[in-house]
Amino acid sequence: MDVSGGNGQPRPDENHPAEHPPVPPTPNPEHDPEHSPGQGRDTPDRPGPADTADRADHEHRSLAHAGIARTDPPPERPKEPGGGILMGRPFGVPVYVAPSWFLVAALITWVFGGQLDRVLPELGALRYLVSLFFAVAFYASVLVHELAHTIAALRFKLPVRRIQLQFFGGVSEIEKEAETPGREFVLAFVGPLLSLVLAGLFYLALKPVTPGTVPGVLLAGLMISNLIVAVFNLLPGLPLDGGRMLRAVVWKITGKPMTGTVAAAWVGRALAVSVLIGLPLLNQSGALGGDQDISGMDTVTDALLAAILAAIIWTGAGNSLRMARLREHLPDLRARTLTRRAVPVQTDTPLSEGLRRANAAGARALVVVDADGTPLSLVREAAIVGVPEHRRPWVAVSELAQDLTDGMRVSAELSGEELLDTLRATPATEYLVIENTGEIYGVLSAADVERAFVKAMARPS
Repeated sequence: MDVSGGNGQPRPDENHPAEHPPVPPTPNPEHDPEHSPGQGRDTPDRPGPADTADRADHEHRSLAHAGIARTDPPPERPKEPGGGILMGRPFGVPVYVAPSWFLVAALITWVFGGQLDRVLPELGALRYLVSLFFAVAFYASVLVHELAHTIAALRFKLPVRRIQLQFFGGVSEIEKEAETPGREFVLAFVGPLLSLVLAGLFYLALKPVTPGTVPGVLLAGLMISNLIVAVFNLLPGLPLDGGRMLRAVVWKITGKPMTGTVAAAWVGRALAVSVLIGLPLLNQSGALGGDQDISGMDTVTDALLAAILAAIIWTGAGNSLRMARLREHLPDLRARTLTRRAVPVQTDTPLSEGLRRANAAGARALVVVDADGTPLSLVREAAIVGVPEHRRPWVAVSELAQDLTDGMRVSAELSGEELLDTLRATPATEYLVIENTGEIYGVLSAADVERAFVKAMARPS
């Protein structure tokens, strides 16, 4: 992951839970500005680093003596990305076929079947079976293209989440960016290179085959389709492989990966406009090898295909820009700095008493524990809001709590994409934050993370 956009400087409160003002009598996460991350801290007369460390250590010891010192560390959970029908795991990477693939397979079968009817009319209805075989073989070639990216990524120690075959080709979801522009260039180039190699192999296989036969037509179609895939992906604009190669070149020249992303994304948008306007004109002129006597239906089909391709390229370029800015600011999201201080309460503790203890400790979260001090549940902030103040002495905190599951125990060391992935895996409003030693660190509110995320994304790159 590219972290060059961060300033690399630790925040002053990085090594202890964020200090927040006491819980007000009627907390409201929607309207209380003191719930924003980083707000409400006592910045004047801030203690020095040694005093801060001593105070953080004392606070954790106080919580430990209060009965919530330790719990089991958060378990490692396998991540299954999903995304369609699982076809296999080459090199340990799951390969999925998206539902949209069946639509494009049917479209290829129909279009290629119409072409076979003109070239091999004696096939009859069998031409559609041959066309279906071509669609499957073509997407097998696309899979080889994506496997080239995957193998290169694994060679560079970059984790690959999945490969997905979808409507317009395939995509390899690499979870981190290459560390150098040279690796980025290689990672992007190997895909089109493998498509060119496949086109060459199909050309060599075509040489001894008799023209006008089923094997000859299939090999010629696969040769041309792989050549088109290679050339199209080499176009210099994101999200295409050629755009990533351009990004690597600009990154190398300027030393700034974000500059490379911006340049390649804008070239991608220009490419999208060119495809929208130029592809129908090229087809009408016969420059792509088609018949110049084009019907009105063919014109509409060309325009529709150009519009779909242009939309995919334009959207992909915009997403590349957003993802680059996201990766630039994600390191600022750290569980340790966003965690709220918490106090332990027994299951039968009245809500009013729990809030009083939180106010006295300067905490903003309540953890329900058993007689041995083991955490059982987290009191939901939204539930507190719904209890009128005059009812709070008669409502037990356990009635407003959500039971802790394994997914609600998160490590204090999580940050960036890893933190967001962990929270997405188990949606909840609050999470128990735990040190690697098993010590309770505090409570993380999903609302705090969301506000910090929005704030980070709003900052200019």
